[in-house]
Amino acid sequence: MEFSCGKNTNNVAQRTPKIFILLAITLIILGIIPLHHTFKWYHATNLANHESEKSSTYHVEDMEIKIMDDETCDISTGEWIPNPDGPYYTNTTCWAIHEHQNCMKYGRPDTGFLKWRWKPKECELPIFNPYQFLDMMRNKSLAFVGDSVGRNQMQSLMCLLSRAVYPIDASISPDENFKRWKYVDYNFTLATYWSPFLIKMKEANADGPTNTGLFNLYLDEADEKWANQIEEFDYVIFNGGHWFSRCSVYYENNQLVGCRYCGLPNVTDLPSAYGYQRAIRTVLRTINNSENFKGMIFLRTFAPSHFEGGEWNNGGNCVRRRPFTNNETSLEGLNLELYTIQVEEFKAAENEGKKKGKRFRLLDTTQAMLLRPDGHPSKYGHWQNENVVLYNDCVHWCLPGPIDSWSDFLLHMLKFEGRGSHEEKPQFMNQ
Repeated sequence: MEFSCGKNTNNVAQRTPKIFILLAITLIILGIIPLHHTFKWYHATNLANHESEKSSTYHVEDMEIKIMDDETCDISTGEWIPNPDGPYYTNTTCWAIHEHQNCMKYGRPDTGFLKWRWKPKECELPIFNPYQFLDMMRNKSLAFVGDSVGRNQMQSLMCLLSRAVYPIDASISPDENFKRWKYVDYNFTLATYWSPFLIKMKEANADGPTNTGLFNLYLDEADEKWANQIEEFDYVIFNGGHWFSRCSVYYENNQLVGCRYCGLPNVTDLPSAYGYQRAIRTVLRTINNSENFKGMIFLRTFAPSHFEGGEWNNGGNCVRRRPFTNNETSLEGLNLELYTIQVEEFKAAENEGKKKGKRFRLLDTTQAMLLRPDGHPSKYGHWQNENVVLYNDCVHWCLPGPIDSWSDFLLHMLKFEGRGSHEEKPQFMNQ
């Protein structure tokens, strides 16, 4: 008599090796797929050091560009709300931080200022996604032109991008004020041009009346350092303002027209806004008159400083540890004046530029930064016994810090540009 159970046991034994083989192959395939995606976004040399630092806010579904339905939402007005997920890098994971903005290195004891994000009144502003940004910047180039706050912004962007990939130094000059970085995997170039006045400038006296220099400013001539090179860039972000409070002598048509705090006999003292307005007008006119520049211009609005208890050289400091609410402060005085000049000159240039096919965009971060007195280095941008010019720094921004939100603004604006310039789905969404 045959026992059916004996026969089935024998068949199972024959099939068992095949089952284990199929199971092993399946496990191998499932293991390879995540590795493939990991190496798609990270260099192998960076995996060990940075894989554990990936924020939980980045998910696979976020790799596709998502655009808010309300295109008319004004992201420049809003409030700071708690963000427990921040920051998205640290001073030990990003090598691009300038020493004077490396607040944690120099002993800043609090970290609460890192736990906020900007919330526009009528919509959400997504946190910057480095993968999306790099996909959009594939085969493109971006230059920052302006003062040290502009450099501060570029270094913030580099730190945020370091979560995905690191660039190589591709500078064409040994001058640290004119740097280029290449993101090889994306053929994306990032550059900075130091031009604190944005216009032609000559230092007349290294000391000047206040020991901060005396500068001859040619208000109707753009700085050739950037004017002769921006044609190669797809995007250029201009900024400026803080340097116009320095002692300067103003020239127009090579004729002396006045000065600011120069103390020269028989020379009319003019307000800072006089020189600033003409400088911004010259910059934007230079772009409109350029036949070869085909890129997009961003004018990043003025970021107010937050000195309290005195000026920068007279005991002023910024010791607050929380953002302002909208009803605690307002834009006024010189800050309001410089911001108004930027907006008015921008609108005039934009209207003129439309006739010539030029593209101007206003990167309006002024209100957001007005509300962040807690985000400056203060005394934590140097060792406590170090002799530095700006001992309490209430102009620049800690990294990481509130300035990281500027990349949120920028990416949001670029998403709409991508949608507006393609009738079909933009190529970067198909990467």
